[in-house]
Amino acid sequence: MQAGATMDGATLGRRAMLAGLAAGGVGVSGLAGCASVGGPLAARRPTLPLVRAEADRITRVTVCLRPFRKAGPRLDVEQLGDKTVIHNYGHGGSGWSLSWGSAEIVARKALADGPREVAVIGCGALGLTAATVLRQAGAKVTIYAAERLADIRSARATGTWSPDSRIAAEGEAPADFAALWEGMARTSFRRFQDYVGLAGSPVEWSDRYTLSDGPPASRHASAPGVPKFLELVEHIRDITPRAVTLDPRDNPFPVAHARRAASLQFNVTEYAHVLMTDFLLAGGRFERRAFQSPSQLAELQEPVIVNCTGYGARALWKDDSLIPVRGQIAWLIPQPELHYGFYYRNVSVLPRRDGVVLQQVGASDAYGYGDDREVADMAEAKAAVATVAELIARMGPHRT
Repeated sequence: MQAGATMDGATLGRRAMLAGLAAGGVGVSGLAGCASVGGPLAARRPTLPLVRAEADRITRVTVCLRPFRKAGPRLDVEQLGDKTVIHNYGHGGSGWSLSWGSAEIVARKALADGPREVAVIGCGALGLTAATVLRQAGAKVTIYAAERLADIRSARATGTWSPDSRIAAEGEAPADFAALWEGMARTSFRRFQDYVGLAGSPVEWSDRYTLSDGPPASRHASAPGVPKFLELVEHIRDITPRAVTLDPRDNPFPVAHARRAASLQFNVTEYAHVLMTDFLLAGGRFERRAFQSPSQLAELQEPVIVNCTGYGARALWKDDSLIPVRGQIAWLIPQPELHYGFYYRNVSVLPRRDGVVLQQVGASDAYGYGDDREVADMAEAKAAVATVAELIARMGPHRT
């Protein structure tokens, strides 16, 4: 109602209805655009359930080494004695995101002579999806892995759709890499939709906010000794929701600048469990087995081997082109009421069904480059929690 306008019977009736809703337990503040009695209509800042950023809610701290190659993922074919090896590793921070598209590429190469027995080495993001695609194509598939699902590096990933995260370096990737990447990204994006809405939410959509107290800074700044990472997401803008800058009235955070976009996220614990379960139910096999050198692959009965060992390929295949990019997660007790993530002061927050993950990501994508430490840093974890706690304290009392 405009200031100075008369109050007719319809308006009085509406106010009576709102009073009745409030008496019945429906808060007036939960209805967008409602005005207090006697005052003008006023825009209300939206509210969100708050992250409980408390150090004593840390359940564990995990470290993952992203397997970055300047030339991009290794997807070539190698002959090893009488075995045909198809490599499928080196996806940087995009392993889960590009897994289905990468799996289809290596499956075509593995089955070039028709369906047959295939061994998949590794049961991470790339191994599980490659095995699934191969089994769906009619191959008899066995996954060989040294570790159980919960212990692999892929299980320590953040779990966000990030298809061009440290995927290759400018000037180092082949000329046709952008087209290859786009194909992998589109195929993967399409396949992920099959898992949205399933029980346990293995894959789901959530809102993400990029927050800053001052003018937003680019994360793509170069750093000494670190290559400039390829930025390719513009190639798939037609399937990627664009970020929008929020008007102050629509900004639920106490910061000067906020942008919001919707993005896919992988609840890795449930998603990996679904993939493995479906693979086994479809007739696939899993065997615990460790390999210290490629020569041991000759002991396998399968003539075709898909190598999905991730950062482990650096030791197994003596591949010095693999560069570690360290990432650490502090896991907080799950909060099922949270359905949004945010980035603030170099800390990323993503609530998953298996925990709220907080990660120091540094001022640029160069953070953690060349760092192969897999030991948890509790000081770093607590600093991330403290940064988020300071923001949450400015948002008011905890609410769900």
